[in-house]
Amino acid sequence: MSTGDDYVTASDRALEDTYEPPMSIAEYIDRAFEQPSIAAHASKYLLQAIEAAGTRTVVEEGEEKERYRFFDDPYNDGEHAVLGNTDVLNSFVDDLRSIAAGRGKHEKILWFDGPTATGKSELKRCLVNGLREYSKTEAGRRYTVEWNVAAAEGSSRGLSYGDDLGGEDETDWYESPVQVHPLSVLPESVRADLLAEMNDGVDSDVPVRVEERLDPFSREAYDYLEERYRREGRDDLFSAIADSRHLRVKNYVVDVGQGIGVLHSEDDGSPKERLVGSWMHGMLQKLDSRGRKNPQAFSYDGVLSQGNGLLTIVEDAAQHADLLQKLLNVPDEGTVKLDKGIGMDVDTQLVIISNPDLEATLNQHADRQGMDPLKALKRRLDKHEFTYLTNLSLETELIRRELTGETAVWTAESYDELADQIRQPVTVSVKRASDRLTDREFAPHAIEAAALYSVVTRLDDEDLPTGLDLVDKAVLFDRGYLQEGDTRRDAEEFEFATDPKDGTHGIPVTYTRDVLADLLHEDTDRHHADLPVEDVLMPRDVLNAMVENLVSAPVFSTGERTEFESRVAQVKNHVFDAQEQDVVDAMLHDSTVDEATVAEYVEHVYAWETDESIVNDRGEREEPDPLKMKVFEVEHLGRFDETEYEGDEPSDAVADFRREKIITALNRHAWEHRDEDFAIEDVDLAAIPVVQAVLESNDWDDVRRTYEDLEPSQWDDPPSGTETADLKEKTVDAMVDLQGYSEASAELTSRHVMGQVAYRWD
Repeated sequence: MSTGDDYVTASDRALEDTYEPPMSIAEYIDRAFEQPSIAAHASKYLLQAIEAAGTRTVVEEGEEKERYRFFDDPYNDGEHAVLGNTDVLNSFVDDLRSIAAGRGKHEKILWFDGPTATGKSELKRCLVNGLREYSKTEAGRRYTVEWNVAAAEGSSRGLSYGDDLGGEDETDWYESPVQVHPLSVLPESVRADLLAEMNDGVDSDVPVRVEERLDPFSREAYDYLEERYRREGRDDLFSAIADSRHLRVKNYVVDVGQGIGVLHSEDDGSPKERLVGSWMHGMLQKLDSRGRKNPQAFSYDGVLSQGNGLLTIVEDAAQHADLLQKLLNVPDEGTVKLDKGIGMDVDTQLVIISNPDLEATLNQHADRQGMDPLKALKRRLDKHEFTYLTNLSLETELIRRELTGETAVWTAESYDELADQIRQPVTVSVKRASDRLTDREFAPHAIEAAALYSVVTRLDDEDLPTGLDLVDKAVLFDRGYLQEGDTRRDAEEFEFATDPKDGTHGIPVTYTRDVLADLLHEDTDRHHADLPVEDVLMPRDVLNAMVENLVSAPVFSTGERTEFESRVAQVKNHVFDAQEQDVVDAMLHDSTVDEATVAEYVEHVYAWETDESIVNDRGEREEPDPLKMKVFEVEHLGRFDETEYEGDEPSDAVADFRREKIITALNRHAWEHRDEDFAIEDVDLAAIPVVQAVLESNDWDDVRRTYEDLEPSQWDDPPSGTETADLKEKTVDAMVDLQGYSEASAELTSRHVMGQVAYRWD
């Protein structure tokens, strides 16, 4: 067992690589030439932090996209990951790259807009978390300067933010209150030459730019030291000012208040107070300012002061609409004023976050056209619109996060792996009236059902291609293709609206979360002699509750309620199909065609088409066996019957099937792997759709052939000793062992499925 000392030691180790000793300005410059990234300006640093985390491939809206892992909140195990909206985030990064490189948009304020519960607040937290953790790494070091004027010979003067007017040793050092860039200390012409030389040696499309002057607080120290040494007649004036006794470069950990400024909805005060801070009148009297306002007496607690050097976020921007016009000159001119005579240069990336109410505020004078007083502001805002998730897997992941606190971001090598995560059950411990903790189970497909219904309410049904419904569209968006038997249709084969409305309205995840949370505390009207079925929440329970609660939810209009209610039926059908397939697969789990049998069939078909022989188990060459191919096609594929063969020889229809479905897929595989030595045994059988269907799916015809005496109508309580009783036991065991069901949820699911099957069995 670990001790308190062990955790203290671990904390020491966690911090030992975060900070480094202060250095002189000359040492910093040398290091910047070795590692130019440490001198990055605000937008370039933010871009570096995002790119440092790398990318991964995702499928959204049916298309493969590269996604920046930074937005998965990797430093914090995904706690504040932004799920989905990859196009929006990529567009944001593209804008950052243009701004950082000076290619345009430098005058823009980046604006994230969208309905509630679409991930905007998570974006803010993700940015803060990611930048904080990146700044702790060697590659992400962030630097500013600190001053000591008390060390000037004969000086009794000190710098201060408050009542302490200076002491001795380390207490005399004061950091720039706005994280000013170290290179701002250099004279402008010298800095320009330095940056030109530095950028010449960097292979990057984003050069380092440092254009701001020293902040007023640092300027106060600089001017005092310059005046003192100039009067002494020093000819190495800058060296005297920048002596390590007076000026040091130190690294700092980026966080809210230091490199990141966040203005919340509840923050108040005058525009100047919210933007840069306020004068401390008591300090003005204490400081010897010779009749002027001393910048040491300024609070520097405004959002731009805190965010100088990196990032400024205005959250719930509609609450600060009066402030937005005051920000117009910041990205363009890079300056604000503490007072009429005291300006402060600012290097920060401005980001505002809002719900749609800000857009309503901005458009309040739109009918005045050219006389719109907000026209200039609207022109400066570069809008990035977050929408509700339209991917089933992402919405499932989000609902699980909301219910259980899970934070790990889902990644998968294939969609089959992802589909398995989507269907998984969820168990939540809740306290009942008796103060007893009870495990409530959302059965397999229950969370999937809630997610699918949520997504379906968000999809535009006006651009549906013929033959598709909204569930098909949801599956297409999530998987990238639709599979019907052995026919696969990829997303690019379908045409949807060029200006889609998908994700702009629908059921928010907060509604779904609240409905499911309430269900956990409600009693279910079901009982079983041996199993706790009353603790199981089935997909139909979830969907019924989501529809029933629409009436009382104030966030939906009457029209929305009607529209959403009309869409639940197709979701119920889809979920039932999934449950039905689970039951069939469980029934036949030990009867499925093994991969070796499938491989043998493919090998014989390939040899049949190419007039080649095959090598048997004894190492002898022989002709492909027409009987083996026929048996496989009749019994396993179920595509043909005896009438379509003359003896064992295939009819034209069977021959066409072999060529079109098997050989074509093999030829495609050979073409895709044409740089390799093609061999039939190297073929991925799952690459052949018709073969994949054999490997992965069963149907009721297979059940009928295997269990001739099955009576679905007896499933609830089958007579002992019957095939139905034996099959039920086997099926429930397989659902528990192989598919993630509990005994109770397997009992309920199989009853539900067999109850429907009984109607059509005979």
